Amino acid sequence: MSRELHRRLEDEQRFTADVAHELRTPLTGLVTAAELLPPGRPTQLVQNRVQALRALVEDLLEVSRLDADAELPDLSAVPLERAVRRTVTLTGLDVAVEVAADASVRTDLRRLDRILGNLLLNADRHGGGAIHLRVDGHRITVRDHGPGFPDELLRDGPQRFRTSVRERGKGHGLGLTIAQGHTRVIGATLTFTNHPAGGALATLTLPPADEEFGDEAP
Repeated sequence: MSRELHRRLEDEQRFTADVAHELRTPLTGLVTAAELLPPGRPTQLVQNRVQALRALVEDLLEVSRLDADAELPDLSAVPLERAVRRTVTLTGLDVAVEVAADASVRTDLRRLDRILGNLLLNADRHGGGAIHLRVDGHRITVRDHGPGFPDELLRDGPQRFRTSVRERGKGHGLGLTIAQGHTRVIGATLTFTNHPAGGALATLTLPPADEEFGDEAP
């Protein structure tokens, strides 16, 4: 059974990479053609759909690079509260940020942006109500107030092309897969649970900066 699951995983990873690379060339031509269309509402609709397709292909390529372990982190000591507030601003979402305790963590700031951005976008797209982000030392939690993560995600983790329960909306299932991949690259951990009071809860735990840089403990 273990060998069969491993083979199926490899087949899925290979399929993702092949599809992404096959789509990239015709998509480039499609983007160029869409930009040459005359101004107007129909053109805007076509361009929006093309950009959505382009974003999907870029996500697929990112997943394939993460699958291949071809990504190397650029690690440095980062003040977590400042990094979190920066990411929230970049998303443009309405997020309630609570800081119980700040800390300096060892991470790749660009990848941290990607992880948190995807968690927040997932909460906005598939959750409901307010989005709450909490910083407590080197741990970050992101909670929404929707129906929570589905049982299969809690059991097996994020799976590409497998979307959430109907109540959490539709999607291609790549956002959380990408977040999990970058988490692995930077040596952090990412867990998914449901809050006892309702809503999905994602917890990102980052290595303290002193583990890598030899800073003296306060």
